[in-house]
Amino acid sequence: MRNIPLFNTDDHKFILLNESEPGEEDGIRSNQYLVVHGDDGVLLDPGGFGVMPRVLSELLRYVSPDRLKAIMLSHQDPDIVGGLATWLEISEAPVYVSSIWMRFLPHYGISSMRRFIGVPDEGMQVELAEGFRLDLVPAHFLHSEGQINVYDPISKVLFTGDIGAAMMPDGEDEPYVDDFAAHLPYIEGFHRRYMASNKAARLWVEAVSQLDIDFIAPQHGPIYRGAAVPAFLDWFRNLECGVDLMVEAGRFRRVP
Repeated sequence: MRNIPLFNTDDHKFILLNESEPGEEDGIRSNQYLVVHGDDGVLLDPGGFGVMPRVLSELLRYVSPDRLKAIMLSHQDPDIVGGLATWLEISEAPVYVSSIWMRFLPHYGISSMRRFIGVPDEGMQVELAEGFRLDLVPAHFLHSEGQINVYDPISKVLFTGDIGAAMMPDGEDEPYVDDFAAHLPYIEGFHRRYMASNKAARLWVEAVSQLDIDFIAPQHGPIYRGAAVPAFLDWFRNLECGVDLMVEAGRFRRVP
């Protein structure tokens, strides 16, 4: 279990709140993040049903559930949304998710959509409290058709959902990526298969390169910092992936 502050001052924190156990998602840990400003918090990708009790236990170190100002979902996958119905019972926080996924979420046992806010394709800024703003950045087709990222301008952390996600081997438990070249084997196969196209990757890199980023925080695997941030962006900008590699239905060109 993790509880790692990426940014920590008296007034503002950005915390890797918990990692699911590797046996819970076919060996792939998932990250949940909490942004705290004063007495208020925002939960990013709360996780599946099985991790909810541990995430709640860690969250209580920082804020009460009734002080959650928002829950933000990067996309619609069950390892993000599976435990959401329980969070809706213990907090009054609105839930932000791409507008294209609004009609799918009731299938997770959610009876009312009154607290859900559909994020438009172009993204949006969310003013959560005085001096507390988060930017919702579009990341469509990477890998979800309606994925959104969350940028915190105070901590300079960009939460990227599945962009930058790593499939780490057993026993590899470092919280940060410092040597991007050494980390590349853990991300390359996933990104080539799960990201839609180089065009989607390139347009995203062009957009986020306008931000002042100290950390790239994905939903799976360690967090990029320092020189690993521009190294990842440069690599992803030029990546052939998804439909770029298709040669016919069901067959993909192999990349050396």
